[in-house]
Amino acid sequence: MSKINLNELDPEFKHQVAEQPGGEGLKACFACKACTAACPVQPLEKRYDPRKIIRMVLLGMKKEVLESDFIWLCSSCYNCQEVCPQNVRFTEVIYAIKNLAAKEACVPPGLTAQRSLLKKHGRLYEVGEFENEKRLKFGLPVIAEHPEDFDALLPDQNSQQTNESNVTT
Repeated sequence: MSKINLNELDPEFKHQVAEQPGGEGLKACFACKACTAACPVQPLEKRYDPRKIIRMVLLGMKKEVLESDFIWLCSSCYNCQEVCPQNVRFTEVIYAIKNLAAKEACVPPGLTAQRSLLKKHGRLYEVGEFENEKRLKFGLPVIAEHPEDFDALLPDQNSQQTNESNVTT
């Protein structure tokens, strides 16, 4: 494990996470490791340790947490929440962390590609002429692409940043 440079820590990070929907229980964690013991991902990927993720957030390791790929490994099984004696609701905390990561454009390339496909086709895969011909042979209706339906849900990042910068304080 590398050394932690105290000058690079963000003492406000834990508050930022706790202010997000789902992040409220973060500070109640007393590191018992019940969440990690119940996690089905942790035996397969040692870097994914819910207790350590919470510790990193509480220490203020914002850059390390938000830029890491391990925050995206949560299977959302809620096992951690079932066993937590402090009702931290870690799955909800990880969603709060992911939301902060997305706001800071720290998203894995795979999710960025999925977003592009949704914007282009209105779904995660293109339904072309070949697929529709097969559907017709089976008596199924043709699928038309409607990417415009997702424009409201997935605004361009540039326009989203513009809208956020237009918010007055």
